[in-house]
Amino acid sequence: MSPLALLLIFVATIAAMEGFAYVMHRWVMHGPGWFLHASHHRPRAGHWEANDLYFVIFALPSILLLLGGVQWNWGAWATAVGAGIAAYGAIYLGFHDIIVHRRVGHRYVPRSRYMKRIVQAHRLHHAVETKEGTVSFGFLVAPRPEALKRELARRDRAGVRAPVTPAGQAPRH
Repeated sequence: MSPLALLLIFVATIAAMEGFAYVMHRWVMHGPGWFLHASHHRPRAGHWEANDLYFVIFALPSILLLLGGVQWNWGAWATAVGAGIAAYGAIYLGFHDIIVHRRVGHRYVPRSRYMKRIVQAHRLHHAVETKEGTVSFGFLVAPRPEALKRELARRDRAGVRAPVTPAGQAPRH
């Protein structure tokens, strides 16, 4: 297989992973997999949460494909797909866990319109504590925050987390 074909498979895999991540987030994590994902919609106590098991679960196909392509003679296509899944995982880790949720300290402040949009969309997703009523399930592609806010308002803010207020102050409404 030509290097160009392998590069195209790698890039196409990264793009396809955004669709896969959307489907898994929307209909699995906010469906039957809520028992793990619920921990991610609550304040974290400690460094790890049950939701982190999804990172391990979604890494397994990448590991299998990389092994198959490199060690078991499945073909270079398997290596390219496995590497594309791993690359998406690295992008997800950087965006979701480091930039948005600040699980690693940093001073990065989103300045581009794109980064501001996806960070705000993900924060609006987390404004809802329940498995239903959430908005914006993608990670790298997200609707405009204004549309997400209108949708939350249309749903009468069902499941939206109460504002956090300093001790001794009344919550703002």
